[in-house]
Amino acid sequence: MLTLRGITGRIGEDLATAMREDPAATSKVLVALTYPGIHAVWAYRVAHRLWVRARPLQPWARVLSQLARFFTGIEIHPGATIGRRFFIDHGMGVVIGETAEIGDDVLMYHQVTLGGRSRGRFKRHPTVGNRVLLGAGAKLIGPITVGDDAKIGANALVVDDVPPGAVVVGAPGKKHIGDVVA
Repeated sequence: MLTLRGITGRIGEDLATAMREDPAATSKVLVALTYPGIHAVWAYRVAHRLWVRARPLQPWARVLSQLARFFTGIEIHPGATIGRRFFIDHGMGVVIGETAEIGDDVLMYHQVTLGGRSRGRFKRHPTVGNRVLLGAGAKLIGPITVGDDAKIGANALVVDDVPPGAVVVGAPGKKHIGDVVA
């Protein structure tokens, strides 16, 4: 259970992350008041707590997540699992599915989708490791794994696992190791 000190610490951590990741961020107050990616993550954290607490609270978690979507243009299912220092820059159009898992220190740009390709109550969305960069418009589809320190280029379509440290570009995405396409 997070304490008040823990909550304020997380808020401070989120604001510091935005200041570090976005060169246009000029003050923590401005970030707190005007960054929809920050607002969406904060709403997600409350909704996620409702989601995991008890089944009777899950409808309220969905209502909160849909309100956040309405106000921010960012849809994060309350069942998703998101690590610390996650920053969504220019977040409009981001979709994060129910069984998605996102590690720590992930930077995501606008119109990224962590989506499924099947129905059912099982793992159907991507798992994203730590320190991953997800470029604008990237689509990661299915129960794939993106390893730590990977970079997914803008508009890449990723349907296969990505090893740690790899760079993926194109549609469908191809792994680049230096100048060699794998």
